[in-house]
Amino acid sequence: MEFFRQANINWMGRAKYFFALSGFLLLIGGASLVTKGGLRYGIDFKGGTLVTVRFAQPPNVDKIRTGLAAQGLGTSEIQKIVGANEVQIGIEQKGQGEEALDAGKATILKALSATFGSETGNRPDFNVATPSTLAQILSQQDPLALRTNAGDRYTQLARRLTDFRDKDRSGLLTNFDDLREVEGVTPGILATLKGNFALGSFTIRNVEIVGPKVGAQLRRQAVYVTLYALAGMLVYIAFRFEWVYGAAAVLAVFHDVLITLGFFSLLNFEVSLTVIAALLTLVGYSMNDTIVIFDRIRENSRLMRKDAFADIVNRSINQTLSRTILTSGLTFLTVLVLFLLGGEVLRAFSFALVVGIVVGTYSSFGIAAPIVVAWNRWRGQRAAGSGSAAGLKTRGGGASAGRLVPAGRR
Repeated sequence: MEFFRQANINWMGRAKYFFALSGFLLLIGGASLVTKGGLRYGIDFKGGTLVTVRFAQPPNVDKIRTGLAAQGLGTSEIQKIVGANEVQIGIEQKGQGEEALDAGKATILKALSATFGSETGNRPDFNVATPSTLAQILSQQDPLALRTNAGDRYTQLARRLTDFRDKDRSGLLTNFDDLREVEGVTPGILATLKGNFALGSFTIRNVEIVGPKVGAQLRRQAVYVTLYALAGMLVYIAFRFEWVYGAAAVLAVFHDVLITLGFFSLLNFEVSLTVIAALLTLVGYSMNDTIVIFDRIRENSRLMRKDAFADIVNRSINQTLSRTILTSGLTFLTVLVLFLLGGEVLRAFSFALVVGIVVGTYSSFGIAAPIVVAWNRWRGQRAAGSGSAAGLKTRGGGASAGRLVPAGRR
């Protein structure tokens, strides 16, 4: 399949509009970063405690916030997970060491228990009970009248009960009668559980704890990894083509990353380790698209020796336009579906890819290629000014005929 078989678009003639658009996006992104005091880092980078809580009913965020504020956690970040009765509660780390980390987790649990725990009365919550706790209660009550070997039988039954709760009911049981599906549960077992336990309205699904030193270290490593990747690509492209190609490609990738981070700031998305993985992915994707165009420019430079360099670049972009539309378009549709249907955990990751693919594709012909043309024009004008390239202008006053020739082919 091929689109735009006879495309004849003057891309370089519109370079000023591309630069203006990029400047505008960088400006509003930078303004957002300044206004908000920087990016919104996740627990991975700033350190702290992140607790994922699942509720039996759609959670009342205002009630949760009030309960946290009563425990001195009014600055906590509460994010409702779309499509599920779950919220993520994050608090920044205060103090150092494991004791401070455990204290953060305990404070969140205390606030939630004070807000919702009263619904269980004086009985323990079945949704947070461990297999050993269940086995102990069942052994004491002995609803099966086993007398001998009761401990082993009730221990196995307790494991089946907690497995059913955690795997089949996502950690939150809302009705004791659902336990009839578990092998070995009799009316006597069910009556014992109902008499000794209550069903709370929430359960803790996951707890992530990261110390502040580890978060700062991860932040530095993320920056270093990105810079190392760009440096390696610069060396490769400079060796494969010329240094100006490498510089243009790296500047275009910097442009992609900055604009993507600007959108993260504008829409208040968190920057986490998965987002860094997405940024590195888009760096490679954008660089690949740029190299395809640069390789076509090198081939056409040998075939169109008498044409202006800007015309060669235009033709190269037009020749690869169909390939760009197919590959970028299909990839964009894939990550868009991931963004819309992938759930809250992958939301920031997929958003970075959605923005990055669009911006990365655009920068290949709208930023990287115009930079090479501008440098080639400046080099020709400089040579003309010194008298070494007199009479090299084209009929229309366009780019110098002394166009850029790839390394090793002069």
